[in-house]
Amino acid sequence: MPTMNTISIADILELPVQERIYLVELIWDSVAAVPEAVGISPALKAELEARLEEFEANPEAGYSWDHVKSRIKDGSWRSA
Repeated sequence: MPTMNTISIADILELPVQERIYLVELIWDSVAAVPEAVGISPALKAELEARLEEFEANPEAGYSWDHVKSRIKDGSWRSA
């Protein structure tokens, strides 16, 4: 793995928040550009397949996005 020799972590942490957010966006975009390089464990794959199967068997179960978004915005998710 190549080392970061042009800028240190300390230098990054000294950047203004907006610049750090921009840096994170650049890094995320570079990762997202090659999704096949991001592996998942067999256990996670099995869990995702099970959840998809459960959803396909009963798509009406659970909550709508509007309901979830509302609970996030009003903070009521913390009490459930």
